[in-house]
Amino acid sequence: MATAIAAEGLGKRYRIGELQASYGTLRESLARATRRLVGGFHQHHYEEIWALRDVSFGIPQGQVVGVIGRNGAGKSTLLKVLTRITTPTQGRAEIRGRVGSLLEVGTGFHPELTGRENIFLNGSVLGMKRREILRKFPEIVEFAGVEKFIDTPVKRYSSGMYVRLAFAVAAHLEPEILLVDEVLAVGDAEFQRRCLGRMQDFGASGRTVLFVSHNMQAVARLCERTILLDEGRIVRDGPSPDVVAQYLQSGHGIGSSREWPDVETAPGDDVARMSWVRVVQDDETVDTVDVRRPVGVEMAFRVLREAPLLPKLKLLNAEGDVVFNALDTDSRWQDPVSPGEYVSTAWIPGNLLNEGFFTVDVGVVWLGLKLHAHTGAANVVSFHVYDPGEGDTARGLFSGRLRGSVRPLLEWTTEER
Repeated sequence: MATAIAAEGLGKRYRIGELQASYGTLRESLARATRRLVGGFHQHHYEEIWALRDVSFGIPQGQVVGVIGRNGAGKSTLLKVLTRITTPTQGRAEIRGRVGSLLEVGTGFHPELTGRENIFLNGSVLGMKRREILRKFPEIVEFAGVEKFIDTPVKRYSSGMYVRLAFAVAAHLEPEILLVDEVLAVGDAEFQRRCLGRMQDFGASGRTVLFVSHNMQAVARLCERTILLDEGRIVRDGPSPDVVAQYLQSGHGIGSSREWPDVETAPGDDVARMSWVRVVQDDETVDTVDVRRPVGVEMAFRVLREAPLLPKLKLLNAEGDVVFNALDTDSRWQDPVSPGEYVSTAWIPGNLLNEGFFTVDVGVVWLGLKLHAHTGAANVVSFHVYDPGEGDTARGLFSGRLRGSVRPLLEWTTEER
């Protein structure tokens, strides 16, 4: 398969410091000029930062790729290098095909021109013939929802109108490669839903998409592959669900397993102590979970002396809200538990949780009027739930965001009367 985008050893360096001082008074400007003449440039202090460092990757034609990372990781700089807005300090990049880019609100728009004129201007820049633009024009205007203002200079548009028209132009003039930065956050919920749907159709049609976003659910669902950047370097490049899970877990400092090999330092008391906790599927420790499949939280603990107790867990979403508490209600826990090592697994059924990041608290407790913990650990393990977007979940063919921590696949009955 032909390569659409190729980068080899890309690096971008910026200098920050005294040489880039802001404008001041005439006296300050003269003083700076005098210091340069007298002391020479070697006395100026500045700092060099690398926004990108040794970035290499190849994207085959027709692949939809996400780019994620914290603010300042180099995501936007990468897109600016690929679109030739800025030149790399080192390395090289090649793009093979007609490129449509949406890097910031109104990229490529002339503020004095109307929406109509900017559509034709952008189309011409992309190499479109006038008849091609005329054919697509009604779809662009309808998608953007700016019919009443299409002959108004875009400098009078709101930021939402600006980004709607900019995305509509970039997505409907049929470039072979689409580069999209995190501009969709400007639009309202309905517009974001339509944009994500459009990008899904765009990828399904065999075109190449490079999508920078902080919307992890959208990345995991739309992109088959994701590149994770950190401090300008690629730290992981692989299947989107796995890379998204790593990114979220690193941000929370919680993995999918935790072990306490030393019983003396393990959490607990003189009745019970924790041994390990992990997230499992098919007896494998997993970071990421298909929303359609059950996932288990396995906890191992040592009972040191006979006592009444039972295992429990608490599931929390990314915002720290409790999704549910669960106790093992099996009758075996109604009698005092003998000393020994035990492994309990709580199974969360498929098609129950929504897409997103979840953390788990575990414990071994005894029941009175309240729960009393013998051992436990908060935020001990985590996992990421993703929807493969194949239409066989509670999402169906809806491409927007479904709110809530749970998203059960319910049985529906409908009768026509």
